[in-house]
Amino acid sequence: MKVSYSWLNEYIDLNGLPAEELAERMTRGGIEIDVVEKLNKGVTGVVVGLVKEKEKHPDADKLNVCKVDVGGEELLQIVCGAKNVDAGQLVPVAVVGAKLPGDFKIKRAKLRGVESQGMICSAKELGMNDKLLPKEQQEGILVLPEATVIGTPIEAVLGLNDEVLELDLTPNRSDCLSMIGTAYEVAALTGREVKLPETYVHAAAEHTADHVSVTVLETEHCSHYSARYIKGVKIGPSPQWLRNRLMAAGIRPINNVVDVTNFVMLEYGQPLHAFDADRIPGGRIVVRLAQEGETLVTLDDQERKLESHMLVIADESSPIGLAGVMGGASTEVSESTVNILLESAKFDGGTIRKTSRQLGLRSESSMRFEKEVDPGRVIPALNRAAALIAELADGLVTDGIAEAAVPQAKVEPVALSLEKLNAYLGTDLSSLEVRTILGRLQFPYELSVADVFQVQVPTRRGDITRDVDVIEEIARLYGYDNIPTTPILGEVIPGALTKSQSIRRELRNRLTSAGMNEVINYSFTSPARTALFPALCENTVPVRLAMPMSEERSVLRTTLIAGLLDTATYNRNRKNESLALFEIGSVYHTDEETITRQPDERSRFAAMLTGYKGSKQWNSKSEAYDFFDAKGILETVFHVLGMTADVSYEAAAPEGFHPGRTAAVMLNTENGKSCIGYVGQLHPELQLEFDLADTYLLELDLEHVFEMADREIVYKLLPRYPSMQRDIAVVVDEAVPAASLTDSARQAAGELLESVSVFDVYTGDRLGAGKKSIAISLVYRHEERTLTDEEVTERHGKIVQILEQSFGAELRK
Repeated sequence: MKVSYSWLNEYIDLNGLPAEELAERMTRGGIEIDVVEKLNKGVTGVVVGLVKEKEKHPDADKLNVCKVDVGGEELLQIVCGAKNVDAGQLVPVAVVGAKLPGDFKIKRAKLRGVESQGMICSAKELGMNDKLLPKEQQEGILVLPEATVIGTPIEAVLGLNDEVLELDLTPNRSDCLSMIGTAYEVAALTGREVKLPETYVHAAAEHTADHVSVTVLETEHCSHYSARYIKGVKIGPSPQWLRNRLMAAGIRPINNVVDVTNFVMLEYGQPLHAFDADRIPGGRIVVRLAQEGETLVTLDDQERKLESHMLVIADESSPIGLAGVMGGASTEVSESTVNILLESAKFDGGTIRKTSRQLGLRSESSMRFEKEVDPGRVIPALNRAAALIAELADGLVTDGIAEAAVPQAKVEPVALSLEKLNAYLGTDLSSLEVRTILGRLQFPYELSVADVFQVQVPTRRGDITRDVDVIEEIARLYGYDNIPTTPILGEVIPGALTKSQSIRRELRNRLTSAGMNEVINYSFTSPARTALFPALCENTVPVRLAMPMSEERSVLRTTLIAGLLDTATYNRNRKNESLALFEIGSVYHTDEETITRQPDERSRFAAMLTGYKGSKQWNSKSEAYDFFDAKGILETVFHVLGMTADVSYEAAAPEGFHPGRTAAVMLNTENGKSCIGYVGQLHPELQLEFDLADTYLLELDLEHVFEMADREIVYKLLPRYPSMQRDIAVVVDEAVPAASLTDSARQAAGELLESVSVFDVYTGDRLGAGKKSIAISLVYRHEERTLTDEEVTERHGKIVQILEQSFGAELRK
């Protein structure tokens, strides 16, 4: 629902309350405002002008030279290229110095040698939504009504100084699908009075009953149908103020009669429909259900096949409108229409909703009927529209209303005790405060001695039927921010993630951000799969299911890697050959053939890389995954968990892994080292069995990680003194791990060594059989002073000596 601020101000004195502040109050009160839109997109200096003369441009076939009166002493000469410009038109004129949307400034200019002193504007150039204009004004300049005063600022003429509040209504607040309903809401929030429009119908001597008769055959679907007869109307364009109101609400003006029905629908929330009365034989209206095989051409020129549950408005023989949804083309108001039958009714919301959805036909009317309209506004809205049509279309309203209505049961008041109110809200509101709020809501009430309010809910608020509904209304007006916070069941401890839950979530975030995809495989697998990687499930007997789905899902998994391999095969068979997958889940271990106790459930982390790191590009080659990519995943995990210093890697050859490209992940504790997982390449035989390219795997026992993880971030000061870097290359046996060299270098250098890293490894015939060269970079720094060259040389010499003694290393020259 779009609500015009200036239109709203006609029903309630906003007294200069800014639109933004009003939107904030309404949002806090439960009516959310999505956006506040300013209709003026930056227009200044544009006024109404009268085109006095129009002549062809001497040097351009598509340009015209116009003399325009804008209320000044002299006529302005303006060159205009619009096809529809003509003498005698009132048009918006941007004079020299004016501004248009986009900070477009109007200056004196010469077009093909002819001076132009301004610009005649189209609606789009003024920042208006030209799709809401009548079709004849969507192209070319905007032609204004004849009664427009020359020299008037265009903002006042077109209502551009207005602001529009877009309401995001919940289904229960259909009362705010109208300007008057919104005014009641604003009045309740601000404590101001609502001014309803004055309506007086000047009826003719003729009686409506002489022209119209109404019969409702389906009272369950239509509880009230009323109609007025208006004769002698003159169909034409609506006045500008009415067009402005409709366009601000997002509705395109059509003609004065149809525009009035839309205007009153927006004002009262009561949909109306105008029929060409001369096209209804005998003026007889029948409200009934459609018959099998009936069809109706609606106003959008679409033929609709009707079904027996659809409610229609019919004449003596056939349907002329879909009740509450859309009128029929056969009785459409056109330029030749003289007499009007004006409809206002209360249709059942469920019936309208079912028809609208089945036909795929949703309108402003059906939306309001679906949410149930106020039965108390059927007649007031009818009279309001009849009076406006008489005023704007020179129609004559006949005396009386033709109607058929079902007697409505008396609405019983809602009883609410002050004690229950305060118990529900946790407040201590007094009887006076509650009476004040009910007064602002304009809910009549009676108060008993026992502080029980008998609240008479107005018909406009059909969503309020119980005492808890009234409590909600009082809470809104009292202010949600003013309701004290009270615990539900005594002292409440705030919820939080456990350490293991937090670690799992962090790992998922980091790995998916790095481009990996998480998979969730079955916890059930086959006995053959549990035997693939025995090192990951030592001394384990698979736990069999009592009633498995199949042999392929007959035992609980003992490793995550087997599931990742099945996933990789599934993807490869579908031409998805490059994969970076991980899974965080549970495995199940037991050492019993016949289970007498619960198996040991352990958390594991596994990852798999196969194929290429990226897609092929014209300017670069795709790189295949290797061992160090898999190891890098582990290093990332340990870095995130603050365990980098607690982990080391040792060469290993577990079954199922490549014997020369696999490492055991060792956790260093006070009690020594323990293996918590493996990282390496899949054994070539298994790669062939699963039909995979080179594939790298890792699996990690998270139970130990949960215990050792330290995610506390320790900040250090930036270095104040310079560092010194020395490099060393040594030749050692191929069996010597590089990590052993760096560990020994770190112990020998002591606290002066800031970092040590391997930056090159070389093997070749020049070094001899079974030898390799490892180049190490060492960075020295002292935290409190600048190191001398002698100090660094001494420590560097110790490192060389240790490497020579411990590993038989030789300096490479």
